[in-house]
Amino acid sequence: MDKFPLLWDGRPVGELTAEREALYTWFTVRCSLPEDGLWCAWAVGDLGELRLGVLEPEGARAAIRRRFSQRMTAPLGRLLRGELRPAQAKPAPPDWEQAPEPDRLFRAPWLRQRLRDVRGVLTRTEGGCRYIALPYDKGKCFPLTTLFCFARIQDISGGAYAVYAFDAQESPVFR
Repeated sequence: MDKFPLLWDGRPVGELTAEREALYTWFTVRCSLPEDGLWCAWAVGDLGELRLGVLEPEGARAAIRRRFSQRMTAPLGRLLRGELRPAQAKPAPPDWEQAPEPDRLFRAPWLRQRLRDVRGVLTRTEGGCRYIALPYDKGKCFPLTTLFCFARIQDISGGAYAVYAFDAQESPVFR
């Protein structure tokens, strides 16, 4: 049996265990939920991710135990960690849309790399520019630090975001 941290927003909230049994792997997750609502557990590997399912409440904690075939777990590669994610993403505000894989919005390798694991990204296109809005928290590192001078801090549906604009050549522009 292998044990891995279960993370939410970069912080450990529980544990993921993986146990091989012939051609199957059992995944067990036990954790504290960060807030009310439905939450999903994910297994994250160096090559991919696998949604384990919606956690079931057990008093103040939550858990899930699921079995997956080798065919389903092989695309994960080497298992790195578990992640806790909301079962249903919050709807994007009008004129913005959720970007579940923000690194795929761009062709530039340096930008794709910096956006690879960023969660909660919003995007929209207007006037020949692609705008991306990254959640902003004064207590954390500034998103896309190398481009901080191009960012505009903006409130979007009650949340703070660092908003960047990129032209058709994927160069940042002042707005």
